[in-house]
Amino acid sequence: MLRLLLLLSCLLLAGFTSAQSLTVGSKMDSEGRLLGEIFAQKLEADGFQVQRQLGLGSTSVTWQALQGGDIDIYPEYTGTLALSLLGLETTLPRAELNEQLQSFGLKALPSLGFNNTYALTLQASQAQEKGIQSISDLAGHEDLRLGLSHEFIQRDDGWPGLKEVYELPFTPRGVEHGLAYEAIQAGRIDITDAYSTDGDLERFNLILLEDDRDYFPEYLALPLIRADLPLAVQASLEELAGHLNETRMQALNARISSQEAGFTEVADQFLRDEGLIADEQREFSGRKWDKLGVNLLEHLQLTLLALFLACLVGLPLAILVYRSPRISQAVLYVAGLLQTIPSIALLALMIPLFGIGFLPAIIALFLYSLLPILRAAVTSLLTVNPLLVKVSLGMGMTRSEQLKYILLPLAAPNLLVGIKTAAIINIGTATLAAFIGAGGLGEPIVTGLALNDHTLVLYGAIPAALMAIVTELVFNLAERRWIPAHLRGIQSQ
Repeated sequence: MLRLLLLLSCLLLAGFTSAQSLTVGSKMDSEGRLLGEIFAQKLEADGFQVQRQLGLGSTSVTWQALQGGDIDIYPEYTGTLALSLLGLETTLPRAELNEQLQSFGLKALPSLGFNNTYALTLQASQAQEKGIQSISDLAGHEDLRLGLSHEFIQRDDGWPGLKEVYELPFTPRGVEHGLAYEAIQAGRIDITDAYSTDGDLERFNLILLEDDRDYFPEYLALPLIRADLPLAVQASLEELAGHLNETRMQALNARISSQEAGFTEVADQFLRDEGLIADEQREFSGRKWDKLGVNLLEHLQLTLLALFLACLVGLPLAILVYRSPRISQAVLYVAGLLQTIPSIALLALMIPLFGIGFLPAIIALFLYSLLPILRAAVTSLLTVNPLLVKVSLGMGMTRSEQLKYILLPLAAPNLLVGIKTAAIINIGTATLAAFIGAGGLGEPIVTGLALNDHTLVLYGAIPAALMAIVTELVFNLAERRWIPAHLRGIQSQ
């Protein structure tokens, strides 16, 4: 009886502990990461176990992840929530937003205190030269080049409505937001979308154009959570309400963008300054390569596991279908269709089915690996000298013996080429897995893009490139040493 009570106690304790484990997410932008880190540290200070999934992809990724239970909290904005996610025609008070969110099982907590609205921005010198102060002034300057973030171009509260309200004559180019300011500085574009609390505005000498027709709604920042979270969690986050204004948020963002400090340090300093956590000294490492070993290991796990699964499925499938032209063509056609889906889109499509993290990334990479392996296997098996096949039949070999002693050894060089191609594709594509929280070498790349930090981008890009080069060399070595030995053995029989 005592043992049974102890067992039940342990199970209850384990359930309580897991119930207190929370996952905080954020979008890939710098401010979202910082707010997510603030949420995480505040919860940790109040005794909760917290996991971080910061720097996920666009709004749709975090929204789906929250609904699917892969994350429990992330920072969102009222304008985005109302117009883009809930499909409303205007923003609503928080109480009414929560009525709309009930059907999704979500809840918006009180605002942090600042409005980070969308805006259009250009260099101050160019604005002064052309006499541009408001968005309406753009109508007379058709020579200006617009480079807007991909999300802004598609959003209902973004470019489509803005163009209609202001009757703007431009056709914008899609530019990653993390690269847009540097594109302006380099003279490749003139105008991009920005956030009013962006820490890079002063750094790049940019000004915000006045929204003189009040197109953009209010974008009050707040924690968006799963409604079933414990009240203690909600109370902890509600203590952040009203502690940030536009000026303070821009100053915090500027510390990040200027690389004065990292997300963890800036969040900790803010919480201590506001008296929201204990004022104790903590040390933070500013070395950018601290997680490089972890990222490299994650990248290897992603690519190797996906490649192994693709070989495990692709090679037997090719052996089954290569004798039938119709079936093999159909299989290759389906695998080819998967290759036509943009990798970032395929990763996003995985979220409703498998959530975020390691599993959907592995599945997406596996699907991308199938075509080169299948195509190489089918082609190499079909192009084996038919005379050798006839000779093997005359010798009384069964089909399995033909496959083992004739077809596979002779097809091996081309099979290795297909596997090598799939491996190299995996290494490059796996960098995008960071957008759905799978880590890998894409993590420093995504962070570097958000911070306009080329050095951090290189910390992810260079190891990925070296990994691809090493992979090429390893497969080339295998082709030179291992394959000829097998072929000599077959020819001598």
